[in-house]
Amino acid sequence: MCSAHAQTAATQGQGIDAPKPKGTITPDPMLSEARRLSQEGKFDEAIGKLEALALKEPELKGLARELGITYYKKSDYLKAVASFKKALEENPGDNEAVQLMGLSYYLAGRPAEAIGPLEKVQTWYPSANVDAAYILGICYVQTKDYANARKAFARMFVVPGDSAASYLFTARMLLRQDFAPVAEEYAKKAVELDPKLPLAHLLLGEIYLYKSRLPEAVEQFQKELELNPGEAGVYYKLADAYSRTQKYEEAEKLLHLAGCHIDGTVHSDGKGPGEKRRDRPRCARLAARHRHGCQQSRSAPFAGAGLSGTGPDGRGGARA
Repeated sequence: MCSAHAQTAATQGQGIDAPKPKGTITPDPMLSEARRLSQEGKFDEAIGKLEALALKEPELKGLARELGITYYKKSDYLKAVASFKKALEENPGDNEAVQLMGLSYYLAGRPAEAIGPLEKVQTWYPSANVDAAYILGICYVQTKDYANARKAFARMFVVPGDSAASYLFTARMLLRQDFAPVAEEYAKKAVELDPKLPLAHLLLGEIYLYKSRLPEAVEQFQKELELNPGEAGVYYKLADAYSRTQKYEEAEKLLHLAGCHIDGTVHSDGKGPGEKRRDRPRCARLAARHRHGCQQSRSAPFAGAGLSGTGPDGRGGARA
């Protein structure tokens, strides 16, 4: 599982940018040239110049920091960590180096080592850095420290740490990381704390749908509809559950309500308004199949993966 998380982390890390230099580093011409190359994406050339400079002036202030940032941009995260450690020996108050070291550990697939630096970031910027707060929460999840994960996500979303909302947000994050059993536990806790919390029953229904516990999924989706009748996604999910039990007429009715009258992605003539014609292709296939005599083929299983085209976390793709 650690290797899978490391791969996921590396993918997610592409959107986390290194900070731009603040202009406090020694204005050595070679250092400036290396920074320019790095900003142009020529990381190997930049690293070559910085390493040559390290041989010439090993005590040059700011050199280790610049190397760390360049390795980070290149996605060579463990070398970035080594450089940031050296930079912090020179300047223990370099908050950005601490943050980037934590992110580098995370992106290298070492969440336990990322937690310490990222926790420090939270004490400095308790509400300013969403990337670091999110990744800290994910590190807690990956190390199975679920209570601290919940607190981290609660800070991120600015809700009380023991609230129903904190359990709901954490359940969703757990599901994205494929921790479905714990996600179910947390979603149930959210419903227990606040039975009328929007989207809590929906999330429980999604978990049950993924596990093919269809009666429980239907029950949760129906409860969500009672609380949140304007949420089109609930209609699609409930239609998905009905389709798996071959209740095609009920499913098509829900799809029509959602597509034509709630989210506006499908007009009564079957066409969508411009850019919204992404529609929900699997839902459209269900409706078409029903209209063209699906009764004749109901003995065969229909779309075993369901309508939504999503895994337990709402992302596309089948899962084993």
